[in-house]
Amino acid sequence: MSIAVPLALAVVGPHDPPSTLEAAVAAAALAADDLAWLRPGDGVFLKPAANSAHPYPATTAPEAVSALARLLLARGAGRVVVGDLPGVAHVYQDQTTWRGRGLEVLERNGLAAAARTAGAEVMSFDQAGWEAFHPETPEAPGHHWPGAVMLPNILNEIDHVVVLPRVSRHVLAGATLGMKTGVGWLRDDSRLDLHRDGQGFLPRIAELNWLPSLRRKTRLCLSLAHRVQTSFGPDQGHVAAPDPGLVIASPDLLAHDLAALGWLLWCRTHHTPAEELIRLKDPYQLWPGFFNRMFVGRVWGLAALAGSTSYVGHDPEVPNQDRVLARAAQLRGGWPEVELRVAGQAPPPAVMDHLRRACLAPDSRAGEVVA
Repeated sequence: MSIAVPLALAVVGPHDPPSTLEAAVAAAALAADDLAWLRPGDGVFLKPAANSAHPYPATTAPEAVSALARLLLARGAGRVVVGDLPGVAHVYQDQTTWRGRGLEVLERNGLAAAARTAGAEVMSFDQAGWEAFHPETPEAPGHHWPGAVMLPNILNEIDHVVVLPRVSRHVLAGATLGMKTGVGWLRDDSRLDLHRDGQGFLPRIAELNWLPSLRRKTRLCLSLAHRVQTSFGPDQGHVAAPDPGLVIASPDLLAHDLAALGWLLWCRTHHTPAEELIRLKDPYQLWPGFFNRMFVGRVWGLAALAGSTSYVGHDPEVPNQDRVLARAAQLRGGWPEVELRVAGQAPPPAVMDHLRRACLAPDSRAGEVVA
């Protein structure tokens, strides 16, 4: 008999002040699992999506970072660290080159200030240098990685990881949610491995979260999503502001991403003008494999471009059709049985019904909601 995975929802208004947003984030986090994994003195790493200097929702909401940092410290965490390595279009590092600075990106998108005001440390993985990474061997059966994957050494120093994504469209991956946020752990040579083989690109996004450190230490995934980037992505696109917005939290990455993708699809249908979804403004519908190859060539050069391959995009009608999520379900041995919980006021009935269905495995029936 399978054990239900909790997934907590809280509602927030489109113009709520930071204090209200932080309260909703904390309520959703506690409703998801009450931080039962945290012990006094533990070290926790908060992993946002700080891919660029653009503000939320192109990156993680600062209120999500400050709320979780304060909550963890109040519950006894000995150390809370907030950090990421921005995308290679903004920060790039190899043995001889260092272009851009990750800490500057974190300052400009507001995440550094949010972390510090809440009492957390701030870091970008490039600041410690190219050698401050260690190899981990993928454990995923039938994985698509060509070899070891390079992850930052900070993962050896902390006890727990909390993933804080945003909900957004992505021009290369279709969507960027909790699992895609894991790309920020990778050193830039491993990012080339991620992008170079087009056929392996999407499954590798799921597989990188199966690396030993991440699989064993990731405890919670939470998105504050009262703003949703519904076209283009990751750094720009149409911003929808649904009323109400949502906080989505689960100890299970796949459960979170099923609901988050469901919310993205809802916002694309109900809160995005049709003219914003045409192919020129939402080019994932065109040739994402071609754009990925151009991206490889622009960052890593002509030799990498020549050795890269393409792929065909696929827009799912329901979340369980998404290729990243389907690969994650394969790795975990099946789709999660999701138990929806409500922290405070419930979302509108139509939204609840949509999200309930979004969390279903193929050919499953909707379950009940726990208030």
